[in-house]
Amino acid sequence: MRTKKAESDPVRIFVGIDNGVSGSIGIIAVSAVKTETNFVKMPTFNEQSYTKQKRNLTRVDTKELTLFFSLLLTKYLDATIQVVIENPMINPTRFRATTSALRALEATLIVVESFDLPRSYIYSKEWQKAMLPSGIKGAAESKKASKHIGCRLFPQHKELIETVGDADGLLIAEYVRKTY
Repeated sequence: MRTKKAESDPVRIFVGIDNGVSGSIGIIAVSAVKTETNFVKMPTFNEQSYTKQKRNLTRVDTKELTLFFSLLLTKYLDATIQVVIENPMINPTRFRATTSALRALEATLIVVESFDLPRSYIYSKEWQKAMLPSGIKGAAESKKASKHIGCRLFPQHKELIETVGDADGLLIAEYVRKTY
């Protein structure tokens, strides 16, 4: 159970979740004294899927995600937290990707709800319009722009941003910090 925030130096935490098994989580914790950031790749694991075709399936690791949120809430006991999750990609012509995105969203929601955290959803176009340069066309260009801007705004996370391939989780958190 979280306690009321301290009146002298309230901490507000903005959590941006780039939904999916290749997604990321960005954290921006703001107080009058300092701002802290954290950036992690969505924790996942692989298992074999026994359908007609034998193949691997990537799933969100809910145990690791629960541990992540546990540590966050332990560190910031008195914080006000806002979780914003990017809406999943739903495209009937991309059945496997859509199924994976919906499965990842459900696993993420189960963890977020278990901590009774307030959450809302955001479409990628909304935060990208504010955080990325205009004229970006297509997924490849938006990932490239996200990576470039993320490295510029959050140089302390440059290595992981380059590994993940974008800074979407952090940019969602930054967008939320600026607008909420």
